Amino acid sequence: MVAQQALQVRYGTLHNLGMAAVALLMIGSAIAHFTSGNSDNAPTLSLKDPRFVMFSLLALIMAYYIFVGVSRYLDRTPQVVIDHEGIALGFGRNARIAWGDIEWVRIRRLGMRAQLQIGVEPQAFLAADLRLSQFNVDDSLRPIRGVPAAVVVRDNGLDSNATAMLDAVKAFRPNLVRS
Repeated sequence: MVAQQALQVRYGTLHNLGMAAVALLMIGSAIAHFTSGNSDNAPTLSLKDPRFVMFSLLALIMAYYIFVGVSRYLDRTPQVVIDHEGIALGFGRNARIAWGDIEWVRIRRLGMRAQLQIGVEPQAFLAADLRLSQFNVDDSLRPIRGVPAAVVVRDNGLDSNATAMLDAVKAFRPNLVRS
């Protein structure tokens, strides 16, 4: 019998460094545009000018994406590990779900992107304390509406896609995969 190879999924270097570079480029181009003197719509440097407040908030958001992109680029720890013990989820949670606690695994599509969905036994789901939120748009772990003990692993910004993760699950526990 051939031993299955564990799959370790990390943050993708190109995606996250590219996100930081684009955010930096957007801030730089806005500053260059407004300081060139050719723009009649340039905001005045005053908190009373709503355009200045808006552009300042947008610059803060872009600075956040620079921070996220660089920190994820530098973080080389595995965020998803699928091995003979089960599925380990990182993303700041560092929770391991044993194969015995997983009820099903499937792929669902959101638009063009495939997402890995994992159904977990309710007691194990509560014990894992995944701190899932519908409102965090940058989080790769999300709850599934209408399914109380399940989690979605979004592959945005990861170096492996959801289909590769499903293939790893099939290698270890093909009986868990549902269509």
